[in-house]
Amino acid sequence: MSENQPRDNEEIFTLVDEKGNEELYKEAMRFKSDQNGKWYICLYPLDEENADEVDIEAFSFEPASDMDGVDSGDIQLMPIESDEEWAMVQEVLNTFIDDEGNFNA
Repeated sequence: MSENQPRDNEEIFTLVDEKGNEELYKEAMRFKSDQNGKWYICLYPLDEENADEVDIEAFSFEPASDMDGVDSGDIQLMPIESDEEWAMVQEVLNTFIDDEGNFNA
């Protein structure tokens, strides 16, 4: 179904909302869909890291590369716009949530 890419160095992202407010998010997981070949990343607010429940934000992205074709580590997050993509991302996320609701990537 998808290729999960575990991250040893859980990256921190700064997201800016429509009002210009910045919030730090931590990477939960990223994966490449076998269905459409696109990459997806799931993030949660850094200040919710130890909370019982967290809100997970999901985005699609294309890994950026420098002029030599080497992965530069920078990525451009893009919104997930179709219901089919959201359903697929939710299905992948659900495979990492145990019976008690804990996320285990």
